[in-house]
Amino acid sequence: MARPSAALLQVHISVFLFGLSGLFGKFLALPASVIVLGRTGFAALALGLVLALGRRSVRLRSLRDGLGMALLGGLLAFHWVSFFVSIQLATVAIGLLTFSSFPVFVTVLEPLLFKTPWRWRDGAIAALVMIGVALVVPDYRLGSATTLGALWGLLSGLSFALLQLLNKGYRQRYSALAIAFYQDLFACLSLLVVAPLASLALMPREVGLLLVLGVLCTAVAHTLFIESLAVLRTQTASVISTLEPVYGVLLAVLLLGELPALRTLAGGGVIIGATIWASWPNAKILAETD
Repeated sequence: MARPSAALLQVHISVFLFGLSGLFGKFLALPASVIVLGRTGFAALALGLVLALGRRSVRLRSLRDGLGMALLGGLLAFHWVSFFVSIQLATVAIGLLTFSSFPVFVTVLEPLLFKTPWRWRDGAIAALVMIGVALVVPDYRLGSATTLGALWGLLSGLSFALLQLLNKGYRQRYSALAIAFYQDLFACLSLLVVAPLASLALMPREVGLLLVLGVLCTAVAHTLFIESLAVLRTQTASVISTLEPVYGVLLAVLLLGELPALRTLAGGGVIIGATIWASWPNAKILAETD
């Protein structure tokens, strides 16, 4: 298999695994904080093993970087907790699709945080995502679990957008795997403070599911995605990553019997279309060859 073809397969597998992770909010009858505690704990162990075997340096260069990683680890913990709360309150489809609104938050926040110029294309994409979210939410009563789930999904998207923007500076000094390791580690440590300790007496089935979620759907998926970027253009991987909610919704239909309403599917189509537009470069996307 040619390297670009192998990289395309890697990124599709990683995005499929990211989409699968949403179903664990339904598979596990645990508080969202406990699910994320297990996910980040197992992910940090797996990533630490990968880094150790590859003899890659993970030493932080300064105390300031350490504090920054700790804060971003807390933000990562909030992102995943809000994501699983969204799915537990509503459905996998609504949780994934409202989280997929994060490009609109990036569009709004990036000019504010980094003084980048505002473009009409960004405004159009933001408007489309807002329309898509409005269609995804079937009920606007604040007492509705579905509405609350959608709001938590939007908070998940907002926190993910902040995480991506604030990680920019660290990507220039550390590898993506090192960043993922430290942020998973600090996310796990932060959740040890707030997770209900009574829920930590887990059954073997629950430990097994958390192991799959942390190692396969987090550490392995993240590693495959990063490795694919050595061959593929970032834009190519970004466009493919818009399939995450598609894979997740299909898996929810097959494994959970959650069939989304036509309105939810229509809103999801608008969100995914807008995200593809946001990820698509002006020139034709092609895989880079050696």
